Parts: sequence; structure tokens; C-alpha cells
Amino acid sequence: MARAAMPYRSVDPVHALADAEPTPFWLADPDRPAAEPALVGDETCDLLVVGGGYSGLWTALIAKERDPQRDVVLIEGAEVGWAASGRNGGFCAASLTHGLGNGLARWPGELATLEALGIKNLDAIEHAVARYHIDCAFERTGEIDIATEPHQIAELKEAAEEAAELGLTRHRFLDQDELRAEIDSPTFRAGLWDRDGVAMLNPARLAWGLKQACLGYGVRIYERTRATALSSDGLGMAVRTPYGRIFARHVALGTNAFPSLVKRVRPYIVPVYDHALMTEPLSEEQLAAIGWKNRQGLSDSNNHFHYFRITADNRILWGGYDIVYRYGGGVRAEYDHHPATYEKLARHFFRCFPQLEGLRFTHTWGGAIDTCARFSAFFGTAHAGRVAYAAGYTGLGVGATRFGAEVMLDLLAGERTERTELEMVRSKPLPFPPEPLRWAGIGITQWSMTRADTHGGRRNLWLKAMDKLGLGFDS
Repeated sequence: MARAAMPYRSVDPVHALADAEPTPFWLADPDRPAAEPALVGDETCDLLVVGGGYSGLWTALIAKERDPQRDVVLIEGAEVGWAASGRNGGFCAASLTHGLGNGLARWPGELATLEALGIKNLDAIEHAVARYHIDCAFERTGEIDIATEPHQIAELKEAAEEAAELGLTRHRFLDQDELRAEIDSPTFRAGLWDRDGVAMLNPARLAWGLKQACLGYGVRIYERTRATALSSDGLGMAVRTPYGRIFARHVALGTNAFPSLVKRVRPYIVPVYDHALMTEPLSEEQLAAIGWKNRQGLSDSNNHFHYFRITADNRILWGGYDIVYRYGGGVRAEYDHHPATYEKLARHFFRCFPQLEGLRFTHTWGGAIDTCARFSAFFGTAHAGRVAYAAGYTGLGVGATRFGAEVMLDLLAGERTERTELEMVRSKPLPFPPEPLRWAGIGITQWSMTRADTHGGRRNLWLKAMDKLGLGFDS
């Protein structure tokens, strides 16, 4: 029988947030490595990687794994891992398509292949963590998508059936009692557990570990070295930085939410801001009150959804819900914090877990996500194949960036591989319109998504038209 909902009292979110530090929890690590020196003067290499997040780090590392003699340079405008790679929730998913439903809607004919490549990619990340001794609290515990509204139960059952039809045996539907035996909240009605397709990890430590692995292979890394311009130079490319230039035969761009050095790519990306809270460590009594013995990642099934997971020291990271877009699409430090969202997230947290009343938050932060209209990465080349790019991971880049790195290296090599032959790789999403149409369209979409969440999941004419055109807005 379904359990009766527990009553809860309203908790003052301001009190729970009173002592929180406005800084990403992961980046506040006392073991954060020192930055490498900036580039001063000119440099030459065979492969230049622009961007020191996961996308760039995996590209540099895999290039060296493929050919240890290859001369590789990586530049980063701030410090390795400081942007999205050090600010995310630490969910490392096998999905390359931003979930099964999005993959079925866009690439039904090759979804089985994409799923197999995604699991292979996640396996490779796990092997790299072991091979390079990266201390990033890697736990392959899976993720549970949670129904908090009645209409979402049928949606999760349908997703479980679709997974079974594709031969994906790792997905398991959980009824309310089964779900609340895994993690107990009065708001939970059902769940879909992907038991092997998602790992939890410390995202900043993964980035720092990849940096160390690159250095061990001889990659020359320059931090606080922003790429300001890209141009052809004879048979290669030239990238200008504040205090020098880099001449390279090939360039791989891993700049994601930041404006691409290839200007025609920019309309495909909208930077949106996501925010998160981190609690203090839970006591044994608090852990017992909510269960969560198997330490899965969790997310609810609303359009405006929450994601949450438990850390190695038994804190709860709680993030998501609001998707904040700033007019003009800029990426600025002052956009990282949004107190109104922090208060909203804290209020939602105690509604989900009333048994944790009195718990306090220690950190609040936000960061930019490289959103594209199809929710999953797109790829391409420029300058006669001498430049490759991958962008648009839309919040699932912790795992998929490694796949994107392999695609970029395949494209730069001019190789036809299983990856480069994918329709997903050969096609592009629709670009976003210019301002002010972009601002207006995103605003209408946000309102429509909120309305669907409060009206039984029913999508209005605007969302139905967006679906038909293959457009979307997500984080």
C-alpha cells in the first residue's frame, strides 16, 4: 500500500542559508592545485586545445593516449576546472542524448548505437579514473528519476517500457514503496532507476586529476591565458592571447558556454545559469531518517526539475529548478549568484525532506550551462578542417565531453569512424533567434513549462509547436 504523506512545517529558508559561503563547494577544496603560469611570448605545437574544462582536458589527454609523441598545448582563460567543470552536481551520465526520451525523439534509428557508445564512454571514464589514480570519489550508483506528480508515474512506466524494447536491462521501475525504501520523502510517488548508467563523483577533483594526467604526458598547460582571436596562418592556425601567440597545425575548441572563436557557432548556444546548495554533513540519525543507503543520484521529473545527490562526506547537494537567462546571453561573474533562487531551492529542499528540519546549508553557487535547442552536443569543423569544436552539452557534459573529445580528434584527423558517421554528429540543432526574439521566446517557454508542471503535464500550443520544430530550452 502507498504510504500516507507526512505533514511538514514551513521552514524559514533564510535561517538555513544564513551562514552559507557564496562559493562552489567543490572549488573550496584546500587541496586545489596551483595554477600553471600564463603564456608569455610565442609558442608552436601540433594540436592546440582551447579551454581547460572537461572538453579540453579530455581532448588533450586522449590525443596523447593515441599518440604520445604528439605535441599538445592547452590554454585556459582562468584556471583548470573553474567554470562548469568545477561547479556542476557531479552526475557523470552515460547518456549522450540528454536522456532516453530526447534520444528517441531525435535519433530513433541510431539510439541503440548511441546508448552502447554512451556506456562504453562511461566505462572509459571509470577506467581513466583508476588508471591515473584520480581521487574524485567515483561511485557508479546510478540515478533515479522521480515522479512527484500523478501524471509522471505513467511517463516513467512508459520510459521503462521503451528502455526494455531497446534491450536496456539496467532500467528498473520502482513503485512508491520500492522508491521510498531507497530514499524516503513524502513527495515521492514512483521512480525509474538507471542502475549502471550514471556515476557520482567530485567534479573539480576529476578536472584536476585530468590536468595532472595531461601534465604527466607532457602536455604544456598555460592557465590565465585567454584566447582572444583565431585566424589562418599558412597551413595552420594562429591563436592570439593577451601576451603572446600560439601557432598550431590543428585547434580543438572546448569553450562551450563562452563565445566561440568560430563566430558562426555562436547562435547555436545560449548560456543559462543553474544554481545549487550544499548542506552540512548529515548525522547518522539524519541519514537514517531518509535512508539513501545505495547513494544514487536523484532528480524529479518536472520541466523545472531538481537534481540532488549525497557526497562522500554525507552532505546533500540540491540544485536546479530555476533556469536563469540574462538578456544578451552574456557570461559574467556577477551572474553566478541569484539569492532569490537560493531561497526557493532551500524552501523546496525542506518540502522534500521535512525530516531534516534544522539542517543548514554551507555553500551556495551558480554557473553557466551551454544550452542548445536539441539539449545535446553538436560538432563541426572550420578553417578547412584545421579547427574542430564540440558544444551544447546542456548540463550533461560531465560524461559526454569525453565522447565529444574523441569526435573532435576524429574530425581533425579526417577519419571516418563509427562516431563521425552518426547522424547526431553530422547534424546541427536549430540556432536561437537574435535578441529581442531570443529573450521573448525563452520567457514564453519558461512560463509554458511552469504551467505544464502545474497542470498535469499538459503542454500548451507553444510547447507543442516547439516540439514539432525540434526546438527546446532546458538545463
